[in-house]
Amino acid sequence: MGTCREVEHNTQIFVPGPIVVGAGPSGLSVAACLSNRGVPSVILERTDCLASLWQKRTYDRLKLHLPKHFCELPLMKFPKNFPKYPSKQQFISYVESYAARFNIKPVFNQTVEKAEFDVLSGQWKVKTQDGVYTSTWLVVATGENAEPVLPDISGLKKFIGPVVHTSAYKSGSEFANRKVLVVGCGNSGVEVCLDLCRNNALPHMVVRNSVHVLPRDFFGLSTFGIAMTLLKWFPLKLVDKFLVLLANYSLGNTDRLGLRRPKTGPIELKNVTGKTPVLDVGAISLIQSGQIKVTQAVKEITRNGAKFVDGKEMEFDSIILATGYKSNVPGWLKDSSFFTKDGMPKTPFPNGWKGKNGLYTVGFTRRGLLGTAFDAVKIAEDITDQWMKFNGPLNCRNICSSHIIHLHFNKS
Repeated sequence: MGTCREVEHNTQIFVPGPIVVGAGPSGLSVAACLSNRGVPSVILERTDCLASLWQKRTYDRLKLHLPKHFCELPLMKFPKNFPKYPSKQQFISYVESYAARFNIKPVFNQTVEKAEFDVLSGQWKVKTQDGVYTSTWLVVATGENAEPVLPDISGLKKFIGPVVHTSAYKSGSEFANRKVLVVGCGNSGVEVCLDLCRNNALPHMVVRNSVHVLPRDFFGLSTFGIAMTLLKWFPLKLVDKFLVLLANYSLGNTDRLGLRRPKTGPIELKNVTGKTPVLDVGAISLIQSGQIKVTQAVKEITRNGAKFVDGKEMEFDSIILATGYKSNVPGWLKDSSFFTKDGMPKTPFPNGWKGKNGLYTVGFTRRGLLGTAFDAVKIAEDITDQWMKFNGPLNCRNICSSHIIHLHFNKS
């Protein structure tokens, strides 16, 4: 995707509409909703592509964990010929078609170094390596998964084999016939173990904490879809109890496999902590058959393997860190009042999308693409109301949404 205009070095760029930081599904959703209402915007993206997490930091076998109708971006459905659970490449093609449909052209290779609100001018100033963008509104769309989490495990630097975070993992074919320690038992860790098995590797999955495992589907119906339907009629805690009963019926007692269930129900736990239930697509049967080994927490990494808290010690050829991602907002947004130290909005869903002084956030709901769509619509409505007061109606659906004005700094 191109941009409306190349950014020149040491340039001040005035943006009539909002500045959106991040060209993933969250940023694109806001830009599309704004464009549909006639409000221009500029998306700043640090990489050279749309949805960089999906394009550059995901494994090859990845599919959407939820049915496609729960993952649609605002104003555009998935193609009818896409399967129930679209693949990574299908989702990327959907995102690219989405951007094309709404004429969204981010400014690529723009790393935001600092963003702060200037009280005197009443404007947000967003500094990249090429210039300073200014606007009345700033939309933080970098999301919950901006940077890999690299755990501080004792002795990790001693290990002589390869150590790879899942953000750099592509396929189990690279680990064929190797004994692999997978640190982490979320959806990524479990699916990586499944992929490793299918490529004749020997995965050992570290399970440090309790985890909910649910069947992805139950008699042809998605478990998530069942839960969403039940929540319309029944209390959350009752629905959670039903989901656990369903999981026990479908998968058996996972406690016996070393996968202890939390006392808090799966939906409640997700809402409160952001910890997503593992949706099983075949890994449980491989754990039951012994093809995927479950281990306790790591006490220390050694030169050739690992020591575990139960006293066991094993050798490994490789280590894969399935330890997730984190927000990077604290590193560049100079406003500590709205975000926590971990880079998440202090106000929980559904009211965490709007801060003060024209600050908005999207992609921080801990509710996936469904939450993103909810926030994007709210943000576009709110900004459009302000835009109309200041500017009156403007139909820019047929012009570039990244319409910007350049003001060169006086270097003298």
